[in-house]
Amino acid sequence: MSNPEGHVPDRVEATGLLAAGRPVVVLLSGGRDSTCLLDLAAGICGPEHVGALHVNYGLREEAGSDEAFCRELCERLGVALEVRSAQAPEAGNLQAWARDYRYGAGAWLASSRDADLVAGHTVSDQAETVLYRLAVSPGRRALLGMPARRGRLVRPLLAAGLTRSDTTLWCRERGLGWVDDATNEEGPYARTRIRREVLPGLGELNPAAEENIARSADLLRDEAEVLDLVVETALAGREEIPLDHLEALPVALARLVARELAERATGEPCPRAAGRLGEILALARPGPGALDVGDGARAVVEGGVLRFERSPERSRTAGR
Repeated sequence: MSNPEGHVPDRVEATGLLAAGRPVVVLLSGGRDSTCLLDLAAGICGPEHVGALHVNYGLREEAGSDEAFCRELCERLGVALEVRSAQAPEAGNLQAWARDYRYGAGAWLASSRDADLVAGHTVSDQAETVLYRLAVSPGRRALLGMPARRGRLVRPLLAAGLTRSDTTLWCRERGLGWVDDATNEEGPYARTRIRREVLPGLGELNPAAEENIARSADLLRDEAEVLDLVVETALAGREEIPLDHLEALPVALARLVARELAERATGEPCPRAAGRLGEILALARPGPGALDVGDGARAVVEGGVLRFERSPERSRTAGR
């Protein structure tokens, strides 16, 4: 990337997610992406309008030095920093817990300041997300990736099409250091393996692989809005559908309708409902029936009409 100092801010500002005078709270880990983001936010919004949140989980020997780096960076940029310390649970998915804590604390802080919460995800992160979700969860939603905006949460670097290489170059050109979390490159996590093994291989096939994956996610997300509208039209505001109507729909649309009904009934993602369409359609033969389709959803057919409800086991668990 040539002349990054003149090029990157223009690309980020053009997204409209950072603007002069707009209050934002940046999630700051101290890594190259969030360091680049904080510097850009201070330059575009004005440092007096930017806050930063750093969470010290105390899980790594370097946690103290990471916090110290973030304090020094914020002082250098004239940005107010808030540090939270968190006690990790003894069991469970540590990565999920850390993510939920960080975003929960960030959302509270941003809401209290009537600000946007800004995350440093890049095109590289988007490519990793799409590949990971595709590997573990089939279906078009796996390909949609992360949106540039969801409520208060915004991702300006992603919207600007910046990669991890771009943020690295920006930090170097600006004389900004950063801290590295070794587990992001060498740990046992699935996303780490994608970063270390899969994306480099794709990059050898095509240097623009990351950008192409992220662009595909953008296009599919736009097309998903059309599909959602078609599903809404097929349901016509109902929470149930006659089975013969469902069977008359194109198979792809019928799968989407089944999944939508299951998710409305449970309030949770139900990706497996779509894959059980054939069994759902067979429920009315020879008469009324029910089928647990997975993800806590049960399909029920009575009088030739399909509806969904929570499966009894999931309902009991939710009530505890």
